[in-house]
Amino acid sequence: MNVKTIADQLCERPAVPASSYPADRLAARWRLSDFFELTKPRVMLLAVFTAIVGLISARAQLDPLQALVAVLSIAAGAGAAGALNMWYDADIDAVMARTSMRPIPRGSVSRVEALVFGAVLSAIAVVALALATNLAAAALLACTILFYVVVYTVWLKRLTPQNIVIGGAAGALPPVIGWAAATGEIGLESLTLFLIIFLWTPPHFWALALNRRDDYARASVPMLPVVAGRGATARQILIYSGLLVLASELPWVLGFASTVYGVIAAICGALFFVLALQLNRSIGADRRAAHRLFVFSISYLFVLFAALLVDHGGGSFSPMRSSRGYTVGSVHDELLPGAVRSAHSFINLSTGEV
Repeated sequence: MNVKTIADQLCERPAVPASSYPADRLAARWRLSDFFELTKPRVMLLAVFTAIVGLISARAQLDPLQALVAVLSIAAGAGAAGALNMWYDADIDAVMARTSMRPIPRGSVSRVEALVFGAVLSAIAVVALALATNLAAAALLACTILFYVVVYTVWLKRLTPQNIVIGGAAGALPPVIGWAAATGEIGLESLTLFLIIFLWTPPHFWALALNRRDDYARASVPMLPVVAGRGATARQILIYSGLLVLASELPWVLGFASTVYGVIAAICGALFFVLALQLNRSIGADRRAAHRLFVFSISYLFVLFAALLVDHGGGSFSPMRSSRGYTVGSVHDELLPGAVRSAHSFINLSTGEV
């Protein structure tokens, strides 16, 4: 054996496929994407957007770091609730066409992984909110997650056609949590924001369910269109739309929103009610009326809360200095860009994530 052969053997390295490392990185990215999808990101951004409106509307002393942690905690809590919902509803999601490609039905994430992920994320969100703000806000966040998962997902969703009415309370709580994070209490103003979202939820989801009736029936989910039919559902949508129009004026009536907001709410409310009336009068086979109302309902809630955001975040009140030396105005400067991004994603809400 000559010197060259020995040198070649000493320098020899195990063969490693050139594509293995990129493939591993790609697989890791896909896994992260799957877990992120579990959080229902666009629905999560709805919670973030309305929570920011609640937080800013409170006009309380909160420095930017506290505000940022509060918003991230609420986002994490909403995402955790979404993950736990997907864990429990995996059997339904596999049957329904619009949800069959979610991470668990397509085999990207196991049910156990989703359960652990959702539980851990819930705990982190609640603890972080408690440490950054106060126990009242953290308790509200914990109750919201439990209500959405236990009361709505586990109990009501497969039991009653009123599932979305009662369960909608969970989706209406983020502005109350934002308000509590800023003030440590639940104010009347935050409850009006809760009421607006609570009354908005049934017509929004029933308009979607009208055109997804067969999907829900296949999965044995007793949504109102499946149980009561199109006519009864359209009448209920009209009733809730009328109540929503009245409730949307409460921020102006109570004096914590400007006349500009009141006018915007009146115009948008009139359009909402007209679309609900058209749906109530439409022929049974006409799917367009329900789709128009569903699409407009997304824009409606965005415009209302954006108007409130401009009202309270546009420098209409004098800044107050917090204990850490920040002013409320600087909190708004920190949160407004994020609120706009959240709103942009919300306005493009995908029905597959609802």
